Amino acid sequence: MSRIGKSQIEIPNKVKVEVEGQKVTVNGPKGNLSRVLPSFICCRFDKEQKNLILENAEDTKLTNSLYGLSRTLIANMVTGVSTGFNRKLKISGVGYRAQLSGKDLILHMGYSHPVHMVTPPDVVVSLEGQTTIVVSGVEKDVVGEFTANIRSVRPPEPYKGKGIAYEGEVIRRKAGKTGKK
Repeated sequence: MSRIGKSQIEIPNKVKVEVEGQKVTVNGPKGNLSRVLPSFICCRFDKEQKNLILENAEDTKLTNSLYGLSRTLIANMVTGVSTGFNRKLKISGVGYRAQLSGKDLILHMGYSHPVHMVTPPDVVVSLEGQTTIVVSGVEKDVVGEFTANIRSVRPPEPYKGKGIAYEGEVIRRKAGKTGKK
């Protein structure tokens, strides 16, 4: 049995939850999200304690794994509509920079052409200077995927550390070649 699935989801005061069969809808100040749960996962909302409780109908390996996954996805929905998610990227390297063109992101990363990245509709990209990119949104998976796509344009290399890295990411550095003696 999943230990993650057993824990209850606390609902903040400013968030409203509706459960209609297998469909869970979460409304909050940042937006609205909904998800349809698998048929063997039951969800109920306790209005007095403001908790969301998931229950597993069967006891198989597949249902146990989807039980914990469903709980995590709904908890991410509640967090997303109440506070949102954001990821920061740091650009390091001579001449490497980012700029915004409307909602789209343009990266100058040492290639012969600038790289244009189209921002998904429910994601907001902002810049703190020319070398710090902040990606924020309501859905954790969309924010993470777009951030990973930005990072894949020029991942940090191990010799000088040039490239795009997550904030707080530790880049394992290698020693360069040594000269002849």
